[in-house]
Amino acid sequence: MTRVIILAAGKGTRMKSELPKALVPLKDRPMIKYLMDSVVASGVDPKPLVVVSIDNHNIISRALKEYDIQYVIQAEQLGTGHAVACARGYFDEDVDNIIVLYGDHPFLTAESIKKFAAVNQEALTIMPTRLPDFSGWHQNFYHWGRIIRDAKGEVKRIAEFKDATEEEKEVMEVNPGFMCFNNDWLFKNISRLSDDNIQKEYYLTDMVNIAFEQGHRVGTINLEPREAMGINSEEELKIAESLLE
Repeated sequence: MTRVIILAAGKGTRMKSELPKALVPLKDRPMIKYLMDSVVASGVDPKPLVVVSIDNHNIISRALKEYDIQYVIQAEQLGTGHAVACARGYFDEDVDNIIVLYGDHPFLTAESIKKFAAVNQEALTIMPTRLPDFSGWHQNFYHWGRIIRDAKGEVKRIAEFKDATEEEKEVMEVNPGFMCFNNDWLFKNISRLSDDNIQKEYYLTDMVNIAFEQGHRVGTINLEPREAMGINSEEELKIAESLLE
């Protein structure tokens, strides 16, 4: 069995909106609803978990009232790793995989979610996207984390942009953030995360390095840039609207 977690606790500050980021309209529809429709269409999880904050729980639950959802409260905004850790205890022993998605990624398809759910892994699988450059609308990806591989081409870690070296920023393979974990491995290891970074947050992406150091192969399912695109600013929202057209 596979379960789905959608992270939606973020504020709409960079979008200059009083709404939670996941509810900012994309073509007059909250952006998270595009993702919710893909999750429902995939048939992977009949009752996904949505991680919200104390402040936005009520407004998000009202906006998504037509969906069958479990809500998890992230009382403090301590990063994506902390958000997923808040869901500990929501999963039965028969859960094999846990897929983590983000409410500000409206273009992910049901087909890709199905592929994610079908993986057989010891630790985790990610969905990177590779870009030809950072020009045009690809500039949206410039501040994303970079996929760092070893000499054999295996994924060994993800360098978040604010922590990346200038050389790492030249890497054209970037991380949308989608991750699929082996349930047992995830919750046995998530306490290993540290907030020793510029943001002082617990990055879920650091689970990649933990898996690599333990000798696990980090799987990858590549996405086209359009499907991987997220929305974090007014400019990116306008680009997303043009892509819908």
